[in-house]
Amino acid sequence: MTPTLHGDARAVLSGWVAPDPGQDALRRSYLDHLDAHPDAMWRTCAPGHITASAAIVDASGTRTALVLHRMMGMWLQTGGHCESGDVSLAGAALREATEESGIVGLRLLPDPVRLDRHAVPCGGGSGSWHLDVEYAAVAPEDAVLVRAEDESADLAWWPVDAVPDPTDEACRALVRAAAAAVRRAG
Repeated sequence: MTPTLHGDARAVLSGWVAPDPGQDALRRSYLDHLDAHPDAMWRTCAPGHITASAAIVDASGTRTALVLHRMMGMWLQTGGHCESGDVSLAGAALREATEESGIVGLRLLPDPVRLDRHAVPCGGGSGSWHLDVEYAAVAPEDAVLVRAEDESADLAWWPVDAVPDPTDEACRALVRAAAAAVRRAG
């Protein structure tokens, strides 16, 4: 049987050891969502859909590359919806990070670093959720940012302990978790 993106998401979330009880509760709710919705990986799943993102961090774990989201008007990590060509959550997160940052040679740490569930107006309506699976992407030493004009209003490096405003606590928490994971991975 050919592995599916849905099956990969189930395997990733089943095997992921959450860092705290709140993250474990989210992990379990994501698994319940996957069980209840065969289309949970696609933006057409109106109640909510699994998305993949990555905080891009330099190899020292001290700087992060963030995008100024066009619609939200906030500095955020790279990421977004899964696409039909994606075969894994990690692959979707890496694709999004590469597309949105223009960085050649990003390396994704193998396991998610955290989860985040947030309301979104997907499909022009409201009442939908992104069930985001968040990774850390390590930029090569010579990384050059190349903003894709259709992806964001701006793109820049920031110190991990000085994420700019406007942003949200979810982005700050992801940057902290990603930077710590990169430093541990050495």
